[in-house]
Amino acid sequence: MTKQLSIEDMASFCKRKGFVYPTSEIYGGFAGFFDYGPLGVELKNNIKRHWWKTFIHSREDMVGMDGAIIAHPKVWEASGHTDCFADLVLKCEDKEKCGFETRADHFIQDTLTTKDFSLGENLGAEEINKIIQEKKLNCPQCKKKFQKVQNFNLMFETQVGPKQNNKSKAYLRPETAQLIFTNFKLIHEHARLNLPFGIGQIGKAFRNEISPRDFLFRTREFEQMEIEFFVHPDHINDCPWIEEMLSYEMQVLTAEAQEKKGTHTLMKVEELLDQKFTTSWHTYWLVLFHRWFVHLGIDQKHLRLREHRKSELAHYAGACFDIEYQFPFGWKEIHGNADRTQFDMNQHLKVSGKDISVYDEQTKGKVIPYVAAEPSQGVDRAFLAFLFEAYEENTERGNIVLHLHPQLAPVQVGIFPLVNKLQDKAKEVYNQLKTEWVCQYDKSGSIGRRYARADEIGIPFCITIDFDSLEKKDCTIRDRESTKQVRVALSSLPQILPALLHKEKLLEKVGKPVEVTP
Repeated sequence: MTKQLSIEDMASFCKRKGFVYPTSEIYGGFAGFFDYGPLGVELKNNIKRHWWKTFIHSREDMVGMDGAIIAHPKVWEASGHTDCFADLVLKCEDKEKCGFETRADHFIQDTLTTKDFSLGENLGAEEINKIIQEKKLNCPQCKKKFQKVQNFNLMFETQVGPKQNNKSKAYLRPETAQLIFTNFKLIHEHARLNLPFGIGQIGKAFRNEISPRDFLFRTREFEQMEIEFFVHPDHINDCPWIEEMLSYEMQVLTAEAQEKKGTHTLMKVEELLDQKFTTSWHTYWLVLFHRWFVHLGIDQKHLRLREHRKSELAHYAGACFDIEYQFPFGWKEIHGNADRTQFDMNQHLKVSGKDISVYDEQTKGKVIPYVAAEPSQGVDRAFLAFLFEAYEENTERGNIVLHLHPQLAPVQVGIFPLVNKLQDKAKEVYNQLKTEWVCQYDKSGSIGRRYARADEIGIPFCITIDFDSLEKKDCTIRDRESTKQVRVALSSLPQILPALLHKEKLLEKVGKPVEVTP
């Protein structure tokens, strides 16, 4: 990862290479909204696909669903979003001439020039008003005083049907979780699952952010990958797989350390449990997702768990930890994981009047499930973290190298004819492989320039067809990471490529090494 790379640099790179564009750019863009280009949509889909395969398809205790973006308004009343889902907004006292408005905690964070998450974000109204008064912070545009901070509800309102009134008012969903809770009873019955089990979904959510910022990190339209894991309320510490995780180490920033302005420390899972930071089921899911990020290429040094302080816990949470990534603009959340207790299930039971309890085979009685863990993360933030981690300006090669995990790479295989006379054979190989993998055919420029272009968009392996390919029916495969090359039979590509892309075999183990002229 190139730590000197700014968020503006990354946005420029993404636009230049076809990963992400500002939406509606021909009309000047629209703050907080972005479009994914040809490479971006492939990377984004690969992240979602790997997540779904790992946490839904590969487990017997998980099923998926896909909920509606617009739900009955009572859903958001029951969940607390109608009353509680708000950020604090700062407004200039001169409404007429100035009208400056901004998110309060971000303004304090920026003005006091601190990158410490705990100093700027998640402060209460009383704390913010006190800081503004003590530090004599005024409107940056007209220098007049601010009004007292106010709540600003983040849900997007819309109208359903031809009649426009309070009865037709609805909301774009601000999260995906609630549709899992409202469908829980149906899914439990139809999937024939007993506690403990989980329900996952991937989908769009919308939040009318006061101040969208930092490119993809804080937007008004985003995509979530979320799981709600349900257990019997008497068995929240009965995870059967936690023993094998006890020695696993993670960087952890505790609530106590934040209060004392301290930093994170390396802790074993065993310590987290012994000191009762959270339950065994909650810890288990935190570790699984920490490992997932590491498996896909993020250095453990760039990840940490941050415990939420009591003052910032959501109204539904018994405990909450974020997995944070060390972006160039500070440590920021890329994954949130709350112990939601029975809050949501009880609320929907209360407001709907419907019985959503389930029969538990083990205890032979009805029970309201306990949400022991809610692994939740934005696809867009994961996308951004993987890009920052992968990006390198390689001085030896003289070009950018994007070290994306082969399973995430937007293009998995590059296919190049050494010279134009070899295009027919190269096209034949391309047509054979493109049915299984995302391939890119490139015939223009020197072979070195084509390798450089491939490096810059993260293609892990490039196949070159040369004159020997016609006679010997073989080709060279080049590895992005090492630039090493081997010769392999063309007929063996369908067997070799899966092993390389899944990191089951090293390049030098699949073919005869080729001496590369520097």
